[in-house]
Amino acid sequence: MKRKLPFELSKEQSFYEALSDWIGDVFYDILPEKGFDLRDEQVFMAFQLNKAYKEKQVMFAEAGVGTGKTLVYLLYALSYARYTGKPAIIACADETLIEQLVKKDGDIEKLEKALELNIDVRLAKSREQYLCIKKLEEKLSFNEGFHDIWEGLPEFVHENNSMNKFTHYGDRKEYAHLPDEEWNEIGWDSLQDCMSCVYRHRCGQTLHREHYRKSADLIVCSHDFYMEHIWTKDSRKREGQLPLLPEASSVVFDEGHLLEFASQKAMTYRMRMETLESLLEKLSASDMRESTLYQIEDIMMANERWFTLLEQEAWAESGTARQYITRSADILKQGRQLTESIESLLNELVFESEMYVMDEYLLKVVEEYLEQIQYSLKLFLEDEKGIYWLEATEEEHTFVVMPRLVEEILSTKVFSQNIPFIFSSATLSYNSDFSYVAKSLGIREFEKFSVDSPYDYGEMMKMFIADHLPGDEAKFQYAIDQIAENEGKSLLLFSSKEEMDSFRSYLNKESDQEWKVIFEGDKEISHTVEEFQHDHSSVLCSYHLWEGLDVPGDALSQVVIVSLPFPPKDPVFDAKRNHAGDPAGEVDIPYMLLRTRQGIGRLIRTNEDRGKVHILLNEEDTAFKQVLQTILPVEAEKMKV
Repeated sequence: MKRKLPFELSKEQSFYEALSDWIGDVFYDILPEKGFDLRDEQVFMAFQLNKAYKEKQVMFAEAGVGTGKTLVYLLYALSYARYTGKPAIIACADETLIEQLVKKDGDIEKLEKALELNIDVRLAKSREQYLCIKKLEEKLSFNEGFHDIWEGLPEFVHENNSMNKFTHYGDRKEYAHLPDEEWNEIGWDSLQDCMSCVYRHRCGQTLHREHYRKSADLIVCSHDFYMEHIWTKDSRKREGQLPLLPEASSVVFDEGHLLEFASQKAMTYRMRMETLESLLEKLSASDMRESTLYQIEDIMMANERWFTLLEQEAWAESGTARQYITRSADILKQGRQLTESIESLLNELVFESEMYVMDEYLLKVVEEYLEQIQYSLKLFLEDEKGIYWLEATEEEHTFVVMPRLVEEILSTKVFSQNIPFIFSSATLSYNSDFSYVAKSLGIREFEKFSVDSPYDYGEMMKMFIADHLPGDEAKFQYAIDQIAENEGKSLLLFSSKEEMDSFRSYLNKESDQEWKVIFEGDKEISHTVEEFQHDHSSVLCSYHLWEGLDVPGDALSQVVIVSLPFPPKDPVFDAKRNHAGDPAGEVDIPYMLLRTRQGIGRLIRTNEDRGKVHILLNEEDTAFKQVLQTILPVEAEKMKV
């Protein structure tokens, strides 16, 4: 439904002229009257975006912390959505950023109040953020706590009659008390065949999708979800389904420098040894021909031999779960044998389906998973353009295939659309050069601008570099000492989950700590952030929240960067390094500097904020101290250790 523009449009003016005049009125008159600060950087950004929307361009909008860039892109996205009659999509880097945008007293609500607007904004969260009733039902006998969730579902979920009335339910946020490990047992995953599920029309995810598709103004989603929409759009249409997202008037990528990683994730194929075994065991319990049973046994043995070989020949560097895979003759031979066995079983299942004696839902799930495995193996066996690795733990063994470069796919499937694309972030360039981000995303033509933060960092922030620290324990003790001196109120940023877990183990030895320490992953992420924000003596430990975390005030007055956030030594980043003329200068250092700038940006969120940033360097990282100094907002002091 097309809604009224937030400004008057006369016959003498074009839409873009009227939009420009209204934007000027908003920033020069209306917002200052409502108590907002007039910022030159914000006004400059506003008039730069007018050109991007008028000419339907890709725009890199690099604006420092405190610029108010979110208000700017929201005004344009909203106005253009109402002008075209199609919603704008705001794609955030993760679910945390989504919550920050739509929370009470967030930027959208502030705009509504200041401009007396009623903005139709709806959330489109990733599918993994929703409860899967089918999985929950299957897990009831394994976890007593899941019974409470089952009993707490809306009545219409359990009823078979038609739904005259329903409520939205099943969002991950509603089960914030569950740690990630438990949520993964009952949350949606790619193995679910939603089309043939008996709960399809009562599913919280389906009901949410029908809701957000009808948005007249804004749809807010994650990068992951937007890229999944792009990657699955054609196949969903072929299957008679609607795409995950409707056609958009414009797309804004908040924290746009992270889009490449979401793109790679969306295009990744995962083959789990245990999942295939479990599915085939369930299938073999059905009534079927003896020849099909033999074929299932062949695949299970071939699958076990395949993963045994991968484990024997795989190796990994520290700090990453991704293990390198050798394309040896034995592995290639076993991969071909497994592919042939899968092809034979798929043919057998065609006959089984015609006999109508097997569970239709299970059969469909197995067929789709076998086809996915077959495609993954063929990429590995025949196409050397991909990236391959093994993820192995005591519980799971996963073979992963990912396209080496996503720029060609993005160029043809995303940026070929004749609509405005806005990349918004405080860190899009490296030494004022945007080519690192543009090249990785397949963007050949773009407009760009940079505006600095309006904050006086010299008055608001103290920066310390502790260098030549001899090992992790020295870093951890330094961090603990700084937390004690600051009486909590600190964010600790780690380069990996493993490093964070090592700090947790070290901290457990300290029996006299007086502050509450919150670790990412122990609860749902937005609940974790809210807990940290409201407990002003707590400490938050994270390896993901280098960007997007917005905690103004006393709750966060110190940031400790425990390690420089270099990309890991793993197959994904090695593929980038192997295709770079200068791997360190083109891949490692730009990535580290962009992420470090983001981490520092977590400290000062308002004009009233004050605090300290500590960057901890071991002997090896001390060599990067000079290049690090080039991106710091204030001159760093050397901390005595």
